[in-house]
Amino acid sequence: MSTWKQRLLTNWHLMRIVRLGLGMMMLVMGWQSRDWAIGLFSIFFLYQAATDTGCCGSRGCAQGGRNYEGQTETVEYEEIK
Repeated sequence: MSTWKQRLLTNWHLMRIVRLGLGMMMLVMGWQSRDWAIGLFSIFFLYQAATDTGCCGSRGCAQGGRNYEGQTETVEYEEIK
């Protein structure tokens, strides 16, 4: 299975469905009102739904507990009296 086909057919979650619905709704609104700006903005949401990316990229805003080498960072605490 190609990567585009796999990306389109797997990992559908609520936010991805919302982006698809919003993009389709805005595309229809832009078509009906003949407003090209709304139509172009809807393509942005449709692209996000198709590629499963957000404004920051795929999981770009997620909180991570790992450093760049992939190892969890140990934190040492010192008691202050």
